[in-house]
This record gives sequence, C-alpha cells and structure tokens, in this order.
Amino acid sequence: MIPAKIDDKLFLNDLIHVDRRGFLTGASAAIAAGLGARLVADHAPPPWRTRSVFVARASSYQIDLESIVKRGLAELGIGPKRVRGKSILLKPNLVEPYPGSPHINTHPVLIAAVVEAFRSLEAREVFVAEGPGHVRDARLAVEQAGLADILKHLKVEFIDLNHDDVDRIENPLRLSPLAEFHLPKTLRRADWVVSLPKLKTHHWVGATVSLKNLFGVLPGVRYGWPKNVLHQAGIVPSILDLNAAVRPRLAIVDGIVGMEGDGPIMGSPKELGAIVIGENLVAVDATATRLMRIDPATIEYLAIADRHLGPIDARRIRQIGEPIDALARRFEPFKKPPTAEFHDSPRTRSLKETPI
Repeated sequence: MIPAKIDDKLFLNDLIHVDRRGFLTGASAAIAAGLGARLVADHAPPPWRTRSVFVARASSYQIDLESIVKRGLAELGIGPKRVRGKSILLKPNLVEPYPGSPHINTHPVLIAAVVEAFRSLEAREVFVAEGPGHVRDARLAVEQAGLADILKHLKVEFIDLNHDDVDRIENPLRLSPLAEFHLPKTLRRADWVVSLPKLKTHHWVGATVSLKNLFGVLPGVRYGWPKNVLHQAGIVPSILDLNAAVRPRLAIVDGIVGMEGDGPIMGSPKELGAIVIGENLVAVDATATRLMRIDPATIEYLAIADRHLGPIDARRIRQIGEPIDALARRFEPFKKPPTAEFHDSPRTRSLKETPI
C-alpha cells in the first residue's frame, strides 16, 4: 500500500504499485502532494541504493551484437528465470525515415540482436512498438530505417503507437501540469517495456537517451506531431512524469554510432563504439552522457530525476564491463546560431519557440 505520507528518502519505484502488466493500478494523491508540482526540490537527493550499468565495447554493427547484449543482461542478473514467459515490448527511436543515416534512428541490427537475446531467455513474445514524433506514417519510418525486412525475417510484430487506442492513466509524479496520460493500450500487453534509444545530443535538452525516448510511446493522434502537448507542458517535467507513469524495466542504448550537434535529427554522426544496458534509466542515461563527456548534472532533466527516479552520482552507479574512460569521446553540443532580427520578428517567434 502507498503510504499516506511520502518519505523523500524512499525510492519512487517502491512507492508505486503496478499490476503484472507493469501498469499503474492506482497512485494516490499522496505522491503528487509529497513529490509533485515542483521542478527543483529544496533538499538533498535521496540516498539511492547503488544501481548497476553495463557498458560494452561494440566497434561496429557487423560484429556479434547478440552475444554482447546477452552478456550484458547476464551481468545484470537478467536470465531465463526473470524473462521466461514474459511479453517484451522493444521501443526503439525511429524519429525520422532517413535511409542510410545510422546516427538518426536505433540501428535495426541492434534491434534484431535484442530480439534474439530475449528469445534465447525464453520470453513468451518480443515485439517492436513506436510512435514516431515527426512522421504520421510509422511503417514508412520502419521501412526507410531498414528495419522492415529484419522484422519480417525474424517474424517480429511491429505496432504503430501513434494510432493506438488509449487508456487514461493518472500522472503519479505531477512535475508537469498534466494530470494524466493517454497511454496506448498496447503497453498493457507488455510485461516489460524496454527503451532502445540512439545516443544523441539534443538542441533543446542537451542530450537524449533512454528517458527522452519514451516520448515515442504517446499516440500522435492525442499528443500531436512532434508530441506538441508535451512541449507545451514542458519537455523536462514531461520526460520525468512519463517515465514514472510507464515505468520501463530496462534500457539498451545504441551508442555504436551516435549523433553530436543539432540533434535529434540534423546533427552529425559520431562513432563511439559502445552499448549501454541497465535497469534504472536515470543511471543508464547518466552513464551514457559521461561517455559523451557531458556532466549529467548539467542536463536539467537528469539533475531533477536524481531527486525522484534514480541516481546520477557515479558513486551510486556500479560500473560493469568497460570503464567509461576507455570509451568516452567528447560529443559537441548544439551551438545556437547568432540571433538575427528576422528570428525575433513576431511572425517567426511562434515557429522559433515550437520545440522539436
């Protein structure tokens, strides 16, 4: 039962009860009262228990990625006993249908490797679901990202979340003004939601990894393209609220070829040669940003997540696999162009202030 009064030192995931499908069965107003409606807490971050994150060297998409993923899952204690009989939803980042651009979307070869890894652990089913933020035709994004043929070969179902029926779920964290989320009914089918993001810098929030990737679960028919409702409610608080509501179980980050500069679409490819895996998405994203030589405390949503969803302090993250310093490379952030008078004109200001 959720306590009537929230102790800020408790881990949020221990306060929210979920049913066997991984959905909220009821989060009381106590959570909103104890945690919500503020972006910056006036107390020190909770003393999180240590979270494990696996980092692997992966030099290209041509090597045996399935073995790397399976080794990472094993190192994290994820084996057949935990996966057997489970329905696994893989949520990649398929933001734009750009063929031949491995730095924009989660690479299809890595998605295939994750499918096969979970099948080897006796998952009941593994399927892929996504609601692209910039295109209304999700299947076009799947085809031009090079994923369609792989899914067909592996007999993996793809579900377009942009046009799914929805359930209304209370927003348990309430850092944003959104009282509830309209989540796709497909999420109810999954025992585990796995975030499979591409590692990128981002021109609005600094970096986008597994937490931000969850924007793609929200149906465009309800939230617009590119999920404008979330932008209007505030990108930073919406990232955190959505993750508290969906409660993804795992993140597997495609950092083999990432993106620097004007992400999430217009940036340049950056070879990093890494895969990052972990069960706490905040710890995963903090590790991923360190691989980009970005201090996670400078990424606003990660700094706030440290108070509510998981640790960013390296002392609270148990590093497994390759040390960060062995793989880290500096990713150039987005550099805003000099402001011109035209950009500040009343006719263009509304476009300039519409985030992507």
